[in-house]
Amino acid sequence: MVDPFVGTWTLTASENFDDYMKAIGVGLATRQMGNLAKPNLVISVDEDGLLLMKSETTFKTTAFKFKLDEECDETTADGRTTKTLVTLKDGKLVQRQTWDGKTTTLEREIQDGKLTAKCVFDDVVAVRTYAKKT
Repeated sequence: MVDPFVGTWTLTASENFDDYMKAIGVGLATRQMGNLAKPNLVISVDEDGLLLMKSETTFKTTAFKFKLDEECDETTADGRTTKTLVTLKDGKLVQRQTWDGKTTTLEREIQDGKLTAKCVFDDVVAVRTYAKKT
């Protein structure tokens, strides 16, 4: 179930995120803002069972509402329009984004009370770590 993911999470560490953004085609100005931002990630479930992932920063807030195992359209924080499928596999929320013949995967899992997001595009891997807000 997605219950362990529900809540508000604050970014505490980010490794190789600039290289990941560069690999997926994010421009310099947007990458600079992305590297400076310390987003809160808010994950919730509504009464219809739809999941909402909201990324809140002082620069921008983006929200993505979806149903597990159903492909849908997503507009990413950097402006890409993707076909996105989110599944729950082995305790991980796995988000696969496809656009312009490219695919990236974001794997979120809870480890030692922290949420880690592993962002993978080809051979480039970034890891972002979040702590749950109290």
